[in-house]
Amino acid sequence: MLTIGWETLLGLHERAVRETIELVRRVRPEDLDRPTPCTEWTLDELVSHMTTQHYGFAAAARGHGDIDAVWRQPPPGEDHAAEYARAAEDVLAAFAAPGVSGSEFALAEFGAGVTAPAPFAVSAHFVDYVVHGWDVARSLGLPFAPDGDIAEAALRVAEQVPDGPERKEQGAFFGPALPGSGATDSFERTLLLLGRSPTWPG
Repeated sequence: MLTIGWETLLGLHERAVRETIELVRRVRPEDLDRPTPCTEWTLDELVSHMTTQHYGFAAAARGHGDIDAVWRQPPPGEDHAAEYARAAEDVLAAFAAPGVSGSEFALAEFGAGVTAPAPFAVSAHFVDYVVHGWDVARSLGLPFAPDGDIAEAALRVAEQVPDGPERKEQGAFFGPALPGSGATDSFERTLLLLGRSPTWPG
């Protein structure tokens, strides 16, 4: 999915995930009911989803992604920011472990028997968390602008995500791509390709 070196990919991915840790730390208890660009989720539900996906992908990197239980949302805790940070550190450690780059990830979350080469899986997780960083920031009314190299890499991944009828199904990971042929900013183009309006909630 992303034709760059493994170490470069891991570096971009870590920076994107660490940015989300800082954003989630800014979420106060009274913010948890806020709407998000993920139209079906409140901010509480979005952070829970993000936490669960970290644990699921970490398990996949360790060879256990075919176990449905690793993709289930844990019961909500009292300290969502601390739990999120633990999950984020877990996936960062799992991806950076020796030998992971040549492995195949089982991804039961995406369907029975679904697997993907490690670079493909990490690329998907990377773009998801660049966009989810924006989701959290916009829910809180905060600005969000990823660094240029992150934005360019995210766009290259987003351009390869199929835009088929499955995006209209309940629970789809991304909505249908939005029109925006005049967009020149890399991250704005990424958002449009993945069904996000850069002007949300406008």
